[in-house]
Amino acid sequence: MARIRIGMIGGGQGAFIGAVHRIALRMDDRFDLVAGCFSRDPDNTRATAAELGVDPSRAYASWEEMADKEAALPADERIEVVSIVTPNHVHYGPAKRFMEKGFHVICDKPLCTTVEDAEDLARTVESTGRIFALTHNYTGYPMIRQAREMVRSGEIGDVRKVFVEYLQGWLSEPLEADGQKQAAWRTDPAQSGPVGALGDIGTHAFNLLEHVTGLRVTDLYAVLRTFVEGRRLDDDDMVLINLDNGASGTLCSSQVCFGRENDLHLRAFGTSGAISWRQEHPNSLDVTGENGAVTTLRTATGATGAASTSLTRTPSGHPEGYLEGFANIYAAFARRLRGEDDLEDAYPTVHDGVRGVRFISACLASSSAGAWTEL
Repeated sequence: MARIRIGMIGGGQGAFIGAVHRIALRMDDRFDLVAGCFSRDPDNTRATAAELGVDPSRAYASWEEMADKEAALPADERIEVVSIVTPNHVHYGPAKRFMEKGFHVICDKPLCTTVEDAEDLARTVESTGRIFALTHNYTGYPMIRQAREMVRSGEIGDVRKVFVEYLQGWLSEPLEADGQKQAAWRTDPAQSGPVGALGDIGTHAFNLLEHVTGLRVTDLYAVLRTFVEGRRLDDDDMVLINLDNGASGTLCSSQVCFGRENDLHLRAFGTSGAISWRQEHPNSLDVTGENGAVTTLRTATGATGAASTSLTRTPSGHPEGYLEGFANIYAAFARRLRGEDDLEDAYPTVHDGVRGVRFISACLASSSAGAWTEL
């Protein structure tokens, strides 16, 4: 079957996440990157296009030009999908324009920076019939799929408590003051939006909690703090949550936990069991049974279900996670576009993105008022 023609917005030289997306889209040989506006700097876009083997005539100076000119190409030449890998403030505009021009969209998280824009994108998906995926890549990990299947099928009983935390330490110092690019835009309200750590990693934790349990946060009490002097956005967040089945829990996202790397940890406790998973040990899922015994399930060992196994790419004992998680989302998107069978909820959608932006908004309101806030 012919590869899917894809374009990219963002991801030029000096960027981080664009290269990750390009590795992911190539992993299963389902996409051809044929066009892009890789940077606001036209020279960067041209250099990136040359580096990637993209036709210079399809290296565009702006995403607006890209949308218009790609739409004007013959149907068998134009891109079919656009991947948006820009800072947060350049998600909404391109996503909306490209869908209205007839293109499908894969977008990095968070969906956008305001609830109004998020809801507008959901309406645009509905009105255009385009396919939209949001790259909460941790949903593509095999053992997260295993945890989801176990929790949702009742293997740990009724969920009572959920704890999810995402701890990093890389922003313990004011790297943005020294011009470090990744720190600079993530701590700039004009580019990141109204939150820092909460939007960057807290939304991952929130998405993972709802993805695995199938439950929805109904209300929350948030405390958003900024520890590093002079920083304009939060770098540490604590959130108490209530869930729609009566369960409760906590969510913590912090980028000032010195020495932590990417410590995303999910625990769910039910009436007859529990699960525990850590992103830095992605091949393992600890399961506590009704008798209190703890069993560690491992990928590619025959101990996991069919859904998890379908996302496993390597023989047992070979770590797989971050890049493969992204690749599993791209592969699922390709299957959907080509009408092939797939797992239920094989990738996060625009509706997951709306939930994430509403979560941010509720946390901001709660932290400001010092009160419980409905989500």
